[in-house]
Amino acid sequence: LPWRVAHVASWRSSCADPPAEPTHPRSRPSRAPGPVDRTEGYGPGMDFALSPRAETLREELLDFMDSHVYPAEPVHAEQIAAPGDPHHHPPVMEELKAEARRRGLWNLFLPRQTKWTDGLSNADYAPLAEITGRSPGIAPQALNCSAPDTGNMELLTQFGTDEQKEQWLVPRLEGEIRSACAMTEPAMASSDATNIECRIERDGDDYVINGRKWWISGAADERCKIFILMGKTDPSASRHLQQSMVLVPRDTPGVVIERALPVFGYQDQEGHCEISFTDVRVPVSNLIADEGSG
Repeated sequence: LPWRVAHVASWRSSCADPPAEPTHPRSRPSRAPGPVDRTEGYGPGMDFALSPRAETLREELLDFMDSHVYPAEPVHAEQIAAPGDPHHHPPVMEELKAEARRRGLWNLFLPRQTKWTDGLSNADYAPLAEITGRSPGIAPQALNCSAPDTGNMELLTQFGTDEQKEQWLVPRLEGEIRSACAMTEPAMASSDATNIECRIERDGDDYVINGRKWWISGAADERCKIFILMGKTDPSASRHLQQSMVLVPRDTPGVVIERALPVFGYQDQEGHCEISFTDVRVPVSNLIADEGSG
């Protein structure tokens, strides 16, 4: 009905944001979210205002996206396509990483202060992650904040030994290598980790690993040097105490990248791989935390 159309148009007009003139089609007005009064009838609401540090990072990140990330997108695509290898690491990414680090936009994902970073709360990091999501194939990696490395780095930050941190965490925080998490398997619903069948068996001072993993994101990237593998160390233990996680270097004998799996017919630069582990030996010191704590 005409009156309904007019009513909806009036309502939309009243709710519209003030017009903005972004410097890039994906940019948004550089105003931070502030407290909004939606408390009438509902009690006190949440204050989503950013901390001063997060606001500074946000402004710096918006400028970095406009000046470096968006212009690099066609270069990134060309450099991947040129050698005919969909998993080729484009040199422009290293240039972006250097610039992001120079601007202080580096390892922002860590939620607590460590010897490497000051840490950001989830409330402060979320708006920054949203901005990097506007160029998902480039921006997160440029800031050293891309999956699956973020979860792997946080895991080692909290539970890794000093030796494990020195060997694998430090070069990962420096952006020198990549990592992957080898958890899901082809024969079961691996989203429930209690279904995992890959075996991790103790043999003297070593663990011997046998199993097959797939959809292991990041494994096709030539810079991926370490897997965090989940498997069963004690199938007879309580259902949720059977699994453990161990560090498996990519070049360990018995580790074979069988194939990179396509997603809707496409290959991602970092890849999602099927990997076989056959009589793979790693030292017991590669265990993360305790047996059964996976």
